[in-house]
Amino acid sequence: MAHHVHRFTRLGASVLIRGSWYYPPIIVGGAFPQGARRAIRYGDGWIPLTGRATSGDIAEYLPRFHQMAAEAGRDPATIPLSLFAVPEEVDTLKRYRDLGISRVVVSLASEDAGKTLPILDRWSEIIRQANA
Repeated sequence: MAHHVHRFTRLGASVLIRGSWYYPPIIVGGAFPQGARRAIRYGDGWIPLTGRATSGDIAEYLPRFHQMAAEAGRDPATIPLSLFAVPEEVDTLKRYRDLGISRVVVSLASEDAGKTLPILDRWSEIIRQANA
């Protein structure tokens, strides 16, 4: 059986992957504009800092992010955006979807199933409504 060996070097770190033609995506987090610049230059995706007073609304800087990507020779559609700690609001998820946000990450406390499952049920319904 032949093994394919591929070596990828990014940011000075080398990753050796056996038996795969793919590398794990490099998702870069950070505030706009510095984090955006790093994601465009080195990454396969961006996690902007949101939800802080100094972060601002992603809708305000998303057009500039797309422009920066295009100026760097990158298609903005190839740099997916992920958001953490989003509120449990259907309208907010719809707005993020319409802005082109690729995914949101739900934060859950470390609790037993009796407390966690109802939260997941709420999120399931919110996601269903947002995608309706």
